[in-house]
Amino acid sequence: MSLDKRMIKIAIELSAEKNFDLLMQKILLEAMDICNCDAGTVYVLEDDFLHFHTIFTKSKGTTMEEQSSNINLPPVPLGRKNVCACSALDNKLINIPDVYESTEYDFSGAQKYDAITHYRTGSMLVIPMADEKGEIIGVLQLINAQDKDGKTIPFKKEYEEVISALGSLAAVSLNNHRLAEEVNILLHSFVEVMVDAIDARSSYNANHTRSMVGYASKFVDWLQARGDEWKFTEESKDAFLMSIWLHDIGKLIVPLEVLDKPDRLGTLKAGLKSKVEIACLKEQVLSLQHPERESECREKADTLRKAWEAIEAANTAGFLPDEKIAELTEYSKLTCKTAEDTEVPLLDDKELEAITIRKGTLTDGERKKVQSHVSYTARMLEKMVFKGTYKNVPFWSGSHHELLNGKGYPKQLKGDELPNETRLLTIIDVYDALTAEDRPYKPPMPAEKAFAILKSMRDDGEIDGHLLDLFIESEAWKKN
Repeated sequence: MSLDKRMIKIAIELSAEKNFDLLMQKILLEAMDICNCDAGTVYVLEDDFLHFHTIFTKSKGTTMEEQSSNINLPPVPLGRKNVCACSALDNKLINIPDVYESTEYDFSGAQKYDAITHYRTGSMLVIPMADEKGEIIGVLQLINAQDKDGKTIPFKKEYEEVISALGSLAAVSLNNHRLAEEVNILLHSFVEVMVDAIDARSSYNANHTRSMVGYASKFVDWLQARGDEWKFTEESKDAFLMSIWLHDIGKLIVPLEVLDKPDRLGTLKAGLKSKVEIACLKEQVLSLQHPERESECREKADTLRKAWEAIEAANTAGFLPDEKIAELTEYSKLTCKTAEDTEVPLLDDKELEAITIRKGTLTDGERKKVQSHVSYTARMLEKMVFKGTYKNVPFWSGSHHELLNGKGYPKQLKGDELPNETRLLTIIDVYDALTAEDRPYKPPMPAEKAFAILKSMRDDGEIDGHLLDLFIESEAWKKN
């Protein structure tokens, strides 16, 4: 293969490589192969120091991975004492036939290293790695070019241009890698900020998200270990976990008094209690003003207090049967005197609706407000640019309350419209909601009972039965 074709092939391979360590290794191996040399080092420039990143000496007889992982050498400062630093400072290729005969650079350090390792550094080619803007991001250093018999010879001039081009390709690839990393870090930082914002509003919801991420991460690793046909790469796993981190971002817009409503009355309780207390005091004052009505006033006050006791008990009850709802409805017809001596019903329409919620703490209107968080999530994430592996994050996050039978929300999607990622997210979301230990409105449910409910949802065609079985089998739901 001609050098031109080889350089094109190398350029394609470098641009496709996303693993930083493998990228460094490919750069060094290609350069060593082109020049037929025994050893080489890739330095990466950070904070005015050249850091050893990848190092390889063929004659040592061990792998590049082993040699690079055992690098304990201190970084090289950007000064005039080291040839690699001079190459970076001057943006200059340096070709030295024999370092022991060179007077232009100080090789005392290399000679001491040779004495310790019983190695003989001879010829050296040092190439600065500069990106398209001319900024130095590292140095490629090659040692001991060899002839066909393995004898050390100077590096051929004809390879200088080729290795310089390789250094430039490497620099551009490294720069692109760094830019991609920076974008990725920025994206993950945004996720952390959003979760922290949710945490600041509602501590239980942030715990919910973190628990879900933990379950999902363990489940994905379990799938990988068992060789399941549905596999995740590191990138696709990260994208899926990101959709979980962001799935409740829309709750930032839901009013906190609804989102964290601990009981049926919520913010209405204080006003209702005050209403009853004022009404009882009014009856007491009336009995003092009209002694002949004392019995009537005491009976009215006792009835209001009894009604309040029933209301308080219902406010935090797990479930209200028909007879309890009927009792509360009757109590709502009682009247209370206000501080202004006007008469109002014990329970107005809003208070009656709240206290007669059969199960849970939310009225229909409040439940719709909470459910709207899914639409807000999708809307907020769709304004961001998710590309490549992350392109489906907004959809996965915004459809985790959809059900396979089309009875979910907000778009009533069903069947094949819902990919595995969404189906799994839904299962994990329901499981954690049922078993969470920090919900203000309900006690945690044992795992066995939670799975019984999930199996009932499976039987009703709401969730994926195969994924549910896998999730149960994986034991990823077990807390550490």
